[in-house]
Amino acid sequence: MRMTTGDKAITMIDWDCIDNCFLDMDGTLLDLHFDNHFWREHVPRRYAEARGLTLDAAKAELRGRYRDREGTLNWYCIDHWSQELGLDIALLKTEVDHLIAVHPHVADFLEALADRGKRRVLVTNAHQKSLAIKMDRTRLAHHFERIISAHDLGLPKEDPAFWTLVQQVLPFDPARTLFVDDSLSVLRAARSYGLVHLIAVLEPDSHESRRTTDEFAAISNFADLLPGLQQRRM
Repeated sequence: MRMTTGDKAITMIDWDCIDNCFLDMDGTLLDLHFDNHFWREHVPRRYAEARGLTLDAAKAELRGRYRDREGTLNWYCIDHWSQELGLDIALLKTEVDHLIAVHPHVADFLEALADRGKRRVLVTNAHQKSLAIKMDRTRLAHHFERIISAHDLGLPKEDPAFWTLVQQVLPFDPARTLFVDDSLSVLRAARSYGLVHLIAVLEPDSHESRRTTDEFAAISNFADLLPGLQQRRM
């Protein structure tokens, strides 16, 4: 699949050839605005207050620290950042958890998957504490047959070996599995492992401009996939 519009996605997925749907959380099912605001604005503000820094100085320092951890499991680890910054990151997340929001048509898509008998698996880099906060806020957990956090496996999704670990806890056929994620680096790792049906999300943050990619099939939101999924063969 190589397309950048939802209409093509509808016609190019043969749902009879899909057994599993693996779904990312942040930026895919949930609006990435919460995470972007939290790490770019809220944490620097609280860090500046704790250290007696200006907000600009705190942002500059944290940008460097973030960059050093990007793509590693520690980047996603609440416990790591709590220790690194001397802040209770889980508590800080609850201060702005009203910003946690589900992307449009996610619940409809998850229900349509269930109607077609597809196994729904949440596959996320999110730390267990962050996952608990977001599932409590969104009430999405009951839509999944399985939830897998990279922190349970010890590798981030950016590492192709992550999928070998997934196979050990939840055997799946890469040729009959659809994986949707907003991260191109994560999708590349999945492709390296052998996953065939890969879809990128073009609007992970509702407050930022739409992205483009011609590397992977892509959708604006899950409404793009609903017509094909809901259409049953006679």
